[in-house]
Amino acid sequence: MKNYIACLILGLVILEGCQSKAEETSKEDAPQKTTLVNAVAKETEVQKVTNDAAAILAKKEVPILCYHNIKNFDASAGPMTKVYSVKPANFATQMKALSDAGYHSILPDQLYEYLVHDAPLPEKPVMITFDDTRGEQFSIGAAEMNKYGFKGVFFVMTVSINRPNYLTSDEIKKLSDDGHVVAAHTWDHHMVTKYTGDDWNTQLVKPKKKLEDITGKPVTYFAYPFGLWNKEAIPKIKESGYDMAFILSTKRDSIDPLYTIRRIIVSGTWSTEGMMRSIESSFDK
Repeated sequence: MKNYIACLILGLVILEGCQSKAEETSKEDAPQKTTLVNAVAKETEVQKVTNDAAAILAKKEVPILCYHNIKNFDASAGPMTKVYSVKPANFATQMKALSDAGYHSILPDQLYEYLVHDAPLPEKPVMITFDDTRGEQFSIGAAEMNKYGFKGVFFVMTVSINRPNYLTSDEIKKLSDDGHVVAAHTWDHHMVTKYTGDDWNTQLVKPKKKLEDITGKPVTYFAYPFGLWNKEAIPKIKESGYDMAFILSTKRDSIDPLYTIRRIIVSGTWSTEGMMRSIESSFDK
């Protein structure tokens, strides 16, 4: 019995010694492991691609659709109404067609990472955007996209918020909370090519702040009214805190392509098949 107890005590002493040795070894190895992890992280950070303007322009463009009004109109409607308005039934058909064709909606953050850092995109990406703050973009547009898991970008001109037939502050907040992106479209839709003096603050800075106050999120994307831009506007847009700016279907700037991202207006005169063909023909690089 005494021998048994002696052996048991000896075993416990040896076990304790092994545990102490293991703990000491672990403590000695910890700094080396931390150093290795930091080195790998640093190497990964160093290897992250940052594309210049030429590399961005060389990348395949992502189709970006631009909607304005979603409302019914008849044959007597003027040409501007017919171009800038898509009937609700047609909008629904177009969203279904995109889904059936295997398109996946993406948002500006994803586009930025793809263009600048070569981040991957889903197969057949498309961006769905809305200009001018119309109320049916929430009641019809977002509701229809939700059926297919699509998320969109809503470019808001802040002068219209809470006016009849326009988006309310609550709707804008709801869109943001639901995963859509709320972005700026100036205060009152004056073209940036005409700005002087305090116009930049009125049209770029203040709307950004107002939308951030509503959504509680940074607003870092901007769409030019009428799609019109000039080189003089780009530095002002950068200074105002925007990371990308969106035009329509004109040529991109060779120096600042991130501030001339192309979109196409979806015309109310197009059939769904015509809209799908336009995606391919307009962004066929």
